[in-house]
Amino acid sequence: MARAPWLTIIGLGEDGPSGLSDASHDALMQAEFVAGAARHLALLPELSCEVMEWPVPFADGIAQLLAQRGRRVVMLASGDPFWFGAGSSITRHLARDEWRALPAPSTFSLAAAALGWPLEHVTCLGLHAAPLSRLRPHLARGARVLVLLRDGAAVAELAAYVTALGFGDSDLHVMEALGGPRTRLRKLQAADYALADVAHPVAVGVQVAGDGHALPCVPGREDALFAHDGQITKQAIRALTLAALAPAPGQLLWDIGLGSGSISIEWLLAHPQCEAIGFEADATRAARALANARALGVDRLKLVEARAPEGFDGQPLPDAVFIGGGLSEALLTRLWQVLPQGVRVVANAVTLESEALLCHWHAKTGGTLTRLELSEAAPLGRKRGWRAAYPIVQWRGQR
Repeated sequence: MARAPWLTIIGLGEDGPSGLSDASHDALMQAEFVAGAARHLALLPELSCEVMEWPVPFADGIAQLLAQRGRRVVMLASGDPFWFGAGSSITRHLARDEWRALPAPSTFSLAAAALGWPLEHVTCLGLHAAPLSRLRPHLARGARVLVLLRDGAAVAELAAYVTALGFGDSDLHVMEALGGPRTRLRKLQAADYALADVAHPVAVGVQVAGDGHALPCVPGREDALFAHDGQITKQAIRALTLAALAPAPGQLLWDIGLGSGSISIEWLLAHPQCEAIGFEADATRAARALANARALGVDRLKLVEARAPEGFDGQPLPDAVFIGGGLSEALLTRLWQVLPQGVRVVANAVTLESEALLCHWHAKTGGTLTRLELSEAAPLGRKRGWRAAYPIVQWRGQR
């Protein structure tokens, strides 16, 4: 017979006990220990069991909760504990039969219901402790975004952020304490934002409008989006390189010779579960790449400030590797020693020496060797002609 879970995670709304299911009420009545944020505990009548106010930072409370294993324990969370909530932070430490969850409507559901927005067509972001730049890829005229924020000051920062990017005409629906007696909804344009009395918890619906630049959805975004010192894989070549790397959800890229970070950033933009590690020995370029990533809304770029292959030790093994700098026989040999079977390797060569090296490894290990030649129209006296860029030899190999 399966044992009963010792931990019950209850989703609690701003309506307090009146919004709880019978199962949630029963769990609270039978609990020997209840843990929750001060705001959640204040929504409930006085409890007869032992109570723990969750500490700040959140991680400090996890060990205290786990120490109650064997008792009947309730953890209070906001709305749906597994949608930008605290649930997964706890359950990753537990076996599946140790816990159960009793969710309430999420803040996203309450916000969509308040605005009449079809939730399946709305981007939902939890930015309590995440940078506002995560909003950047979603800022396009006509888009709708629901954002959870830490407090009223963060709403002002959000308004300033979208305005600075040219989307000051966006309507902001500021929604406080949704689902409870303190609920308040206000609407104003981002450029005119002047509220100073926004209360926590707060959600904002962003109806995007304005003449700001929307990020394209496909790789090969314009070079001007990336600060660089000349070491950048140019737009057309980058699009072909990303096609060769073939990012898929949850996959990890090693970007060797990070440069401006353009390849890693476009890999990360391909899917929110993609990850990337950039190897860059130049501290200035490394810092610039991280700044580019933040500006374009991806903060998942991990930096190894070392020259490959010295920086490989201790890093999680990738699904794909791009060699944008430092191509050598020693580097390829080391990669073939450390990479598991099936990893995709893409390298671009400009010099005759690096081209010869790729030809050698293509003959040795197979794959596809492609010569990429691009020309752009340019003035030629009073007329125009084709100005050729250096040809690129691209090798797509597989370990």
